Amino acid sequence: MKIYTKTGDNGTTALFGGTRVPKHHIRIESYGTVDELNSHLGLIRDQDINEDYKELLTEIQHKLFTVGAILATDPEKAVLKNGKDRLNIEKISIKDIERLELAMDSMNEALPEMTHFVLPGGHQTVSFCHIARCVCRRAERLATALNDLEPFEANALKYLNRLSDYLFVLARKLSLDLQANEIKWIPEKY
Repeated sequence: MKIYTKTGDNGTTALFGGTRVPKHHIRIESYGTVDELNSHLGLIRDQDINEDYKELLTEIQHKLFTVGAILATDPEKAVLKNGKDRLNIEKISIKDIERLELAMDSMNEALPEMTHFVLPGGHQTVSFCHIARCVCRRAERLATALNDLEPFEANALKYLNRLSDYLFVLARKLSLDLQANEIKWIPEKY
């Protein structure tokens, strides 16, 4: 099978269900940003970090493919004529969201209390994590805008929100694990 189809040469692409939309459509921006996020998570997973983090990051990457598939589905064609969902895959569940919450709670137990914002950086791996957090927030903003126009499964949006929180806590935990200097943002007073 060839990777290139030439069907997008005119600036359009197909959603699940066959509907063609411009490549700059908010739906494409949404799942494209989720794909970008997934690539950043792969970069974090490739670092010399705890295997438990790698395992959860791999799980998250799988969930992001599910989120992407949800976002890539034309809502008017989400249900087939026989009444079944076009996406015959397990959707994002409350358990998936709780998994992120439990991981954050566990990491937070080892972290010093946060009294100020922290500057991203301190170690390359930590920086990769902060970049992923920012891309996740962008994906969430785009998905929220899409949801306002064409609502989709609420748990997919909740998952992106929780994931950005998870990536922040992971960045802090990696700073601790890697003995990186966590620099507080303390605004200058006049």
